[in-house]
Amino acid sequence: MDFIVVGAGFAGSVVARELADAGRKVLLLEKREHIGGNAYDASDRHGILVHRYGPHIFHTSIERVFQYLSRFTDWRPYAHRVRSVVNGQSYPFPINRETLNRLYGLDLDEVGAAAFFEKVREPREPVLTSEDVVLNSVGRDLYEKFFLNYTRKQWGMEPSQLKAGVAARIPTRTNTDDRYFTDTFQYMPRHGYTEMFKAMLDHPNIQLRLGVDFLAEKDTLTRRDPVDGATPHIVYTGPVDAWFGFCFGRLPYRSLRFEHAHLPDVESYQEVGTVNYPNDHAYTRITEYKHLTGQSHSGTSIMYEYPVADGDPYYPVPSTDNEQLLQRYRERAKEEKNVTFIGRLAEYRYYNMDQVADAALAAAGKLLDR
Repeated sequence: MDFIVVGAGFAGSVVARELADAGRKVLLLEKREHIGGNAYDASDRHGILVHRYGPHIFHTSIERVFQYLSRFTDWRPYAHRVRSVVNGQSYPFPINRETLNRLYGLDLDEVGAAAFFEKVREPREPVLTSEDVVLNSVGRDLYEKFFLNYTRKQWGMEPSQLKAGVAARIPTRTNTDDRYFTDTFQYMPRHGYTEMFKAMLDHPNIQLRLGVDFLAEKDTLTRRDPVDGATPHIVYTGPVDAWFGFCFGRLPYRSLRFEHAHLPDVESYQEVGTVNYPNDHAYTRITEYKHLTGQSHSGTSIMYEYPVADGDPYYPVPSTDNEQLLQRYRERAKEEKNVTFIGRLAEYRYYNMDQVADAALAAAGKLLDR
């Protein structure tokens, strides 16, 4: 065996396939009982394809990633749209000109919307926190209506405690483009993510084992080959702090709890795929999966999303203290001689799926060059 790849999500699966295509023998280990990582999807008992771990919307402007994944799936065009409910009314989100006109009873054109934002914004210098980002962009009222309480629910922290990058991911628009993303390629795998991963991992050089806790069996799995004395190179996509036994302490994550519901004889529950509830309820949003999959069904399946402190790691918490702790683990990782760390958990970074795939392609290339 030439390589052991730990984790069968985007990072591990892409690396495994690239190495296998180059003639290397790969043992792919996955702790869960399924492939696909958090992008795993499956039909519920009513026959509607749902995402087990929350909505995963594919979008990218990285052409090589789109072309690469196109080897393993056909695509369904899909532009994700989100609404945010404020005071019982639904508005386009991210905030655009239509949001302003409907919220404030205005009739702004694009120039007028730009002037509105300039008038209400609270200039911040330097921009260090998420609060700074939003106030600097849209001012106090929009911040309190759309961002403040959503952030508190999502992160369990004040926006002033989070680094600027969290809020910087959400644009503000002066036009009426109500798509959540503006990337060049916006599609969903026609038959779902799981089928895409199955095709990706269908290779004679890939041996897949599910339900294996690599760290618990590390000594056994990484023994030298009795014939040539070689040890396989490890590609690790799990939490970097777990690799080192949490020796410096745990890197904190925000987790999620999901409630799935099926509504019989309800053809459509909401007008778009996801509706945010920044100020109401304990959940942050509801996703209706038929929008994402394009399925026809007499009923519909929805999912409520509740942020929680404990559970599976979803979102690295971007704060100064956590960056300092991460740096200590990064220094330890540099000392590892036969291991490549790649992916959201191994790098403690909030990657989009296309960014993970792109980083995995780059990592595989380096391994093969070496």
